[in-house]
Amino acid sequence: MTDRKPASNDVCIVGGLGRVGLPLGLSFARAGQRVVLYDIDEEKARLVHSGTMPFREEDAEDVLREVLGRQLFLSADVSAVSSARFIIIVIGTPVDEHLNPQAGALNRLLRDIAAHLRDDHHIVLRSTLFPGTTERIWRDLRSRGLRTRVSFCPERIAEGRAMAELRSLPQIISSCDDDGIAEARELFSRLTRDIVVLRPLEAELAKLFTNAWRYIHFAISNQFFQIAAQHDVDYYRIHEAMTHNYPRTYGLATAGLTAGPCLFKDTMQLAAFSNNTFFLGHSAMLINEGLPNVIVQKLKERHLLRDRTVGILGMAYKGDSDDARASLSYKLKKILELEARAVLCTDPHVRDESLLPLDDVISRADILVLGAPHGIYRDLTFDRSAKIVVDLWNFWGGGGLF
Repeated sequence: MTDRKPASNDVCIVGGLGRVGLPLGLSFARAGQRVVLYDIDEEKARLVHSGTMPFREEDAEDVLREVLGRQLFLSADVSAVSSARFIIIVIGTPVDEHLNPQAGALNRLLRDIAAHLRDDHHIVLRSTLFPGTTERIWRDLRSRGLRTRVSFCPERIAEGRAMAELRSLPQIISSCDDDGIAEARELFSRLTRDIVVLRPLEAELAKLFTNAWRYIHFAISNQFFQIAAQHDVDYYRIHEAMTHNYPRTYGLATAGLTAGPCLFKDTMQLAAFSNNTFFLGHSAMLINEGLPNVIVQKLKERHLLRDRTVGILGMAYKGDSDDARASLSYKLKKILELEARAVLCTDPHVRDESLLPLDDVISRADILVLGAPHGIYRDLTFDRSAKIVVDLWNFWGGGGLF
């Protein structure tokens, strides 16, 4: 156990330059907390040091320039964790190629910071966890003689709107003892007064249940879309009829490429926790992950793809994002490369050297597939009579037929 020392910072965020950690750090800094962001990503650190956000986040850059060097500081030294009262860990928790949870990165991190922990530290786990992880970490620290408090307070933000949602949405907090609950409440009350208290296992499941619910919710619409497409029926005419002034279908989603770094992998974590008896989650995975195959199959039924060039508009996993992690547009690209003469891709936000200018893709492609409904595409003008357009989002209002 290390000696007790006064904290020079209020908060240290581990993984602090990522899409979860940086907006959280900015929010705490703006709320008057002294925050250090610990991260080893040199490129992101260079951008943030210059006052530039390394990714799209509404209203973040002005806040960054306001608090940088005053309330917000950066470090690539692991010992930075010892300088703060609260150590918030936001590193990713993926699943492996067999769809099993991977805890290796979190375990390695905890080993790395163990020598810097004190009894008066409070670890706050923020990323999705396999249920039971919070209490396992708490027990492990106590087995080594440390009284460090451990909490799980799951992030709940929509990427790109984190700064607003950290203030407007309730914060779920959980901890392994009453003092931990009190301290976690004190911390997150600086962002919002709407606090919901759970036990650690309840909070871990609440996070997984939320993302699995959303994944299944989208799968329902994608399944309806597929059934309609099999019979050459426009799903969106049906969708409009179902939802028009009818409260029981309020919230029925449109179809779309349901992807990203959270919904799929969190659904699979829940499946692993339930000993692979989460059949509804597995079915949602087959529907959502299978949608690119459905698109290609329908195109093959109607067009000789080997003589056609296909353009994909939007490679991010959702509209108006620059995040392409787990994007199904890339899966669609791989499948089309086996079938089409050529596949051309574009995106105004994603950084990828293989992407082409929008005008180039539109002019050269015989078939255009809307991969991500970026706002910039809303008013695109091109000769639609000369192109085959696949718009499963119904973004342009023409229905999702091929």
